[in-house]
Amino acid sequence: MKYPENIIDVAKLQPDYFGFIFYPKSKRNFDGEIPIISDKVKRTGVFVDTSIENVVEKVKKYRLSAIQLHGVENVKFCKKLKVELKDTNIEIIKVFSVGETFDFSDLEDYQDVCDYFLFDTKGKEKGGNGIIFNWKLLEDYTSQKPYFLSGGIGLDAVENIKEFIKSDASKYCYALDVNSMFEDKPGMKNIENLNLFIQDLKI
Repeated sequence: MKYPENIIDVAKLQPDYFGFIFYPKSKRNFDGEIPIISDKVKRTGVFVDTSIENVVEKVKKYRLSAIQLHGVENVKFCKKLKVELKDTNIEIIKVFSVGETFDFSDLEDYQDVCDYFLFDTKGKEKGGNGIIFNWKLLEDYTSQKPYFLSGGIGLDAVENIKEFIKSDASKYCYALDVNSMFEDKPGMKNIENLNLFIQDLKI
């Protein structure tokens, strides 16, 4: 999210999470003020290989409820961040980029230092590439930690999502993360299409 009026309009659709990207190289980099929205929407700061000090500063400034680590942050970084935030209820979401293959054993060391995993499509950009990875790879998911499914999810993915939900691979799928496929421009979400997506997914 990036633009105040758009943030307010999307909030009316009652999403569970709102992403605010704090990455200067991103077209969606956020450096404004978050308008008043429901506390039921978890403000999520998206960071890419930044310092722990920067994360903590943004947590305080924007009253974040969750943190999404979208870089190559190692286990040591995540552990230290968890210690820094031990007196809060902030959720830590560690992102992993999935290509044609993925080694799920890479997740083992992160089990105790984050609350959720997020699987996104490996691409040129750090997210927002508009490409779906092969969800069948998640059949090899061996963890019991809930995960976010991301990467190129748009209106045309509804039927595939419904099929995926029926599969064993979706057992620990906690949330769908949508972004670029619902934008009129970077950071500006199309309200009509988001509403259609929500309605079409209702089973």
